[in-house]
Amino acid sequence: MATKRTPDQLPNPKSSMWAFIAFYLRFRRNQAGLSGEAMGRIMKVGKSKVSRIEIGQERLDWQEAEMIDKEWDTGGLFGLLVWYASLGHDPQWFAQYLDLEVRAGVISAFEAQVVPGLLQTEDYARALLISGDANLADQLLRERIERQLIFNRVSPPHFTTILSQNALEWPIGSPEIMRAQLARLLECAELSNFVVRVVPRSWQTGACPGLDGSFVRMSGDDFGEVAYAESPEGGRLVSAPPDVRKFHVRYDRISAKALPEGPSRDLIRQVMEALSE
Repeated sequence: MATKRTPDQLPNPKSSMWAFIAFYLRFRRNQAGLSGEAMGRIMKVGKSKVSRIEIGQERLDWQEAEMIDKEWDTGGLFGLLVWYASLGHDPQWFAQYLDLEVRAGVISAFEAQVVPGLLQTEDYARALLISGDANLADQLLRERIERQLIFNRVSPPHFTTILSQNALEWPIGSPEIMRAQLARLLECAELSNFVVRVVPRSWQTGACPGLDGSFVRMSGDDFGEVAYAESPEGGRLVSAPPDVRKFHVRYDRISAKALPEGPSRDLIRQVMEALSE
């Protein structure tokens, strides 16, 4: 039998919008006399996930909110709550992002300044992390390298990345570290489940949506599509379809400025050769 939680063990609805959603979902479920299993049938999830949402360990997504609104005829209340909660920048989003990354079948990333974490060499990643919080660098490095194990699966995700030329040329660590990192990019570019393209820094390219910053799109069989927009000290995970579509458009517009795969590899080689001079 599940242990009944005290009010102190449940999310405080005054602490954040996500905590309010967890509180209100539990309140409405109990008001309707529904078990966690019955609630799960409405949301098309298991009762364990209903429990995790209600105690704040997971967050209600847009699709689940839509099913609740339809069943209870709320006028779209839960969908609106999720939408408002998603607007904020929240460091805790990254933990959920990592969970989705492991489950994703397709990942598309645009990087404006550095090589994507999933393609970083250990030395390159270490040099980046030390420039931030040196005290946490070793722990963060282990976590970053462990994330790359998703490519060792029997059915690894398909990974497409578009990088700005800035990401290839910004000096990280040392010339030797940069050459090894660019060589890693070229190795990945030859694999069937990777696509690596570069947006050249030129007058012909000019301004493009990629100047606004880096972001990632992911899709998986059990969670649909989401986007993650990076920001200092946090980030924003977007799950509402209208907002995710905006990232699709943005990615397509950046892609239109990027070089094809062959010329992208040629540019990476040119940058590598320049490091040897």
